[in-house]
Amino acid sequence: MILSCKNICKAFVTHTVLDNVNFWLEKGDKAAIVGINGAGKSTLFKIITNELEADSGQVIINSLTKLGYLSQNSTLSSEKTIYDEMLLTCKEIIQMENTLREYEVKMSKLDNDSEALDSLMKSYSNLQHTFELNNGYSYKSNIKGVLKGLGFNEEDFTANISTLSGGQKTRVALAKILLEKPDILLLDEPTNHLDIKACEWLEGFLCNYQGTVIIISHDRYFLDKIVNKVIEIENTQSHIYNGNYSFYIKHKAMNQDIEIKHYVEQQKEIKRQEEVIRELRSHGRDKLIKRAQSREKQLQKINMIDKPTLINDKMNLKLSPRVISGNDVLTATDVSKSFDNKHLFSNLNFQIKRGEKVALIGDNGTGKTTLFRIISNGLTGDTGTISLGAKVNTGYYDQEHTTLNGDNDLIEEISDAYPNMNTGHIRNTLAAFLFTGDDVFKKISSLSGGEKGRLILAKLMLSNANFLLLDEPTNHLDIISKEILESAIKNYTGTVLFISHDRYFINKIATRVLELTPNKLNNYLGNYSYVIEKKQEEEKQRLLELENSINNKKQEDTPIATSNKQDWLKSKDEQANKRKLNNQIKKIETDIHEIENNIKTIDEKLCLEEIYTNAEKAETLLNEKTHYENELENLYEKWEELLG
Repeated sequence: MILSCKNICKAFVTHTVLDNVNFWLEKGDKAAIVGINGAGKSTLFKIITNELEADSGQVIINSLTKLGYLSQNSTLSSEKTIYDEMLLTCKEIIQMENTLREYEVKMSKLDNDSEALDSLMKSYSNLQHTFELNNGYSYKSNIKGVLKGLGFNEEDFTANISTLSGGQKTRVALAKILLEKPDILLLDEPTNHLDIKACEWLEGFLCNYQGTVIIISHDRYFLDKIVNKVIEIENTQSHIYNGNYSFYIKHKAMNQDIEIKHYVEQQKEIKRQEEVIRELRSHGRDKLIKRAQSREKQLQKINMIDKPTLINDKMNLKLSPRVISGNDVLTATDVSKSFDNKHLFSNLNFQIKRGEKVALIGDNGTGKTTLFRIISNGLTGDTGTISLGAKVNTGYYDQEHTTLNGDNDLIEEISDAYPNMNTGHIRNTLAAFLFTGDDVFKKISSLSGGEKGRLILAKLMLSNANFLLLDEPTNHLDIISKEILESAIKNYTGTVLFISHDRYFINKIATRVLELTPNKLNNYLGNYSYVIEKKQEEEKQRLLELENSINNKKQEDTPIATSNKQDWLKSKDEQANKRKLNNQIKKIETDIHEIENNIKTIDEKLCLEEIYTNAEKAETLLNEKTHYENELENLYEKWEELLG
């Protein structure tokens, strides 16, 4: 165990944030801390790093354990260049390197003193061994690899940190922490200022990281790739799930179903007992009244189950634009754009049809937002044309929320935009975006980023817009707000073009992906997973062609007799491998069938009254089921790998 949090409690003036939070992590664990905005995730990080003191409980970490912490708003204040700042993480290595150079100079001057030379050479050899063990020969390439991975070019390395933007300073701070290689790495929203390419690089880095990693992130795809444990903070309490984010979502839903079932059954039993008690008392006989009193005492001893708190984050409303556009929504022909001799893109050609949900992706600096501005007439292209189809009305999703009046409440904001709409219609629309009860009277200035985003989307859905342009719509939204946004857009029957680096969001929404590169625009007829699949196929094909080219060259230089013998041996090996492969597949299929039967048996047991009314038995069975499901998932992965 490398870290343990025991009974952590923290309250501020108005409310309790954490109450008896418990979890522990082993060396090498990759854990996510999840929960709604304000749940206490960042507070817990600050308690672990001693920035805040818990009201009670303790954080147990060995005094020799090194912590690295990237806060949500981390920036680096330094007058050094980016590269020189990174060199500070390698001070000991650089000192060893300097000492080795000094030894070399001294050894060159001790030709006539064999005893001193032997002693110095021994010291040199020992230090060189230590230098090699600490990857001394690769520290410069490590620095370059991390900086490039996080989106910096070599020409950026000499830039002074004081001249960088806030987002660039955050990336520099992240790079420095990664290079320091702490035993425990705490990262609060590390992907906020990263494009997709940098996110993918960071995923690979953290997956291979030898230390323990704890992440707060709203990037669900990122969490799915990295973590093996999820710590949920909900209603001040902690809940542990031993799996990635998808595992957590699935099993949280299962737990909620069981909680609801237990609660409903207990409420039924309480009502039944209360009816029996009333019936016994109604007869007025002493004997029956005593029996009623006995039942009342038993009822008072029941360990009451709290009513499960559920967040309704699903929208079943079909959202249709008021005006239906023609089938051809947008046609781009030979569009080009450059700024101050910096070329962005040229000869872009694409079409968007009615009802499509198209994601525009690409590295930072490729011109995605510029293309958006050309489409919305905010900017003119150097060449080419952008044509909107018949009855196409565009609506723009403003991630900075500048279109909202902070002095309005929600009803006033909608009413100002649509003065002919009655209050009932306004409240129904707001309810569809989860603004209910007194929420509709909140001042916009008091809303969270996620709430403002939902309100802007509600206004867009009420407008005449039937072609939505969304520029990074999930930025700074918590996970629940993202899920609401996904549901709204999926139910929207109009057309959507959106820029996003949120791969989970792209997977949920996109029916097509346009990838903008410095050389061309790639068109993929699917979501982000499809893009990855196609790129992997292309890479396999490239490697296969390269291998074939090498083999053909070898065959040209190999005698025919030798070639025939090699073909025979190869055929023999292939047949043996095929038999072995078929046996492995049959064994896995047998195991899969057996585990599926075990899961089916557990599901049947969970439906029995004597089980679901007994929380302990139900939890035991649920743990067994979780174990089998994990095994089943691993077996299916192996089975798919063997099938190729």
